[in-house]
Amino acid sequence: MSKSGAGLGALWTFAVAARHLSFAKAAIELDVTPAAVSSQIRAFEDRLGTRLFFRTSRSMKLTHAGEELLESTSGALRTIDEALRRAANTTQRKSFTVSSGSSFAAKWLVPRLPRFRQQFPDIDMRIDISDTLADFNRQEIDVAIRFGRGAYAGLRSDRLFVEDVFPICSPQLLHGPVPLREPNDLQYFTLIHLDWHSQDSMWPDWRMWLMAAKADKPDPTRGLHFSQSIMTLQAAVDGQGVALGNTSLVGDDLAAGRLVRPFDLSLKIAPEFAYHLVAPRAKADKPMIKAFRDWMLAEIASGKAV
Repeated sequence: MSKSGAGLGALWTFAVAARHLSFAKAAIELDVTPAAVSSQIRAFEDRLGTRLFFRTSRSMKLTHAGEELLESTSGALRTIDEALRRAANTTQRKSFTVSSGSSFAAKWLVPRLPRFRQQFPDIDMRIDISDTLADFNRQEIDVAIRFGRGAYAGLRSDRLFVEDVFPICSPQLLHGPVPLREPNDLQYFTLIHLDWHSQDSMWPDWRMWLMAAKADKPDPTRGLHFSQSIMTLQAAVDGQGVALGNTSLVGDDLAAGRLVRPFDLSLKIAPEFAYHLVAPRAKADKPMIKAFRDWMLAEIASGKAV
């Protein structure tokens, strides 16, 4: 049973000691010393003017008065104990905050959260959407998922994916009036581009892919331009053109048939560009952070789609 306030303290102590018939075992449950239990029981007996326990050097049992007191109060104590436990579960419920960019959250993390929450049903998840680096000193964030080089001072960084970039489009484009059988056929289609603030000359774009495919007829600059991956992928799903997708963000759409790869050629992303799970080194091995990291890595290793 749980401990209560000062008014019921002696009665709680009596009930626990009566259940165990041992001051030592009662002390462990109540997180006090056996001497404290003995002292409180003795004071309680003095207040009542009757003995509650027969104590010898080897055993303990309830007196008749002790048996009557336990029987008459056990139901009420159990009701109070259950109410206190419910209150504790409400006020001490654990929360866990993950910071993530919008594209990764929408296309990979959020669809898989039910599997994590099934393992940890008592955790309240909070997803903080931000494309800037989380400030663990100022924000209440447990872990963050960021795309970059993975070298962050004071943080543990775990690389999540080995990424490739390749063309993707809606399957309806493959069955349209204009064929899409070879890379030069892209000249007849809208190219969908990703232009984002962190992109530099090492990030694969349409110019690089067309050069690798030896396709000189399509114009690598024309088409639709978006600032976020999620918008380029949605435009591709909607059949608005052909986009370049990376492994981690398009896996579920490919598995579900919402997107297809019209060509096999893919470009490797430089190792310094990848999604990483980051957390302060001082907290990286806390049970909840470790559990989330292990879950993410296991999900990625399994390759399961949603």
